[in-house]
Amino acid sequence: MTYIMAVKLRAPSKKKEPAATQTSGAINDQIKAFLESGGAIEEIKSGVSGQESLFGSKQINLNSKPKST
Repeated sequence: MTYIMAVKLRAPSKKKEPAATQTSGAINDQIKAFLESGGAIEEIKSGVSGQESLFGSKQINLNSKPKST
């Protein structure tokens, strides 16, 4: 008599992401190194984007009335 054993295949496990405190610490180290090498950080007002659009504003004003032509 021959027996065949079935083996369940499973996907390889994903790497666990580092804890937020480790990531935050690494960012702080990078900022410190950047500033010590002569870099500067510029504060940007909330809502300002550095993305330039060739097609004009994509914002929609829902409170405005349609323009009459």
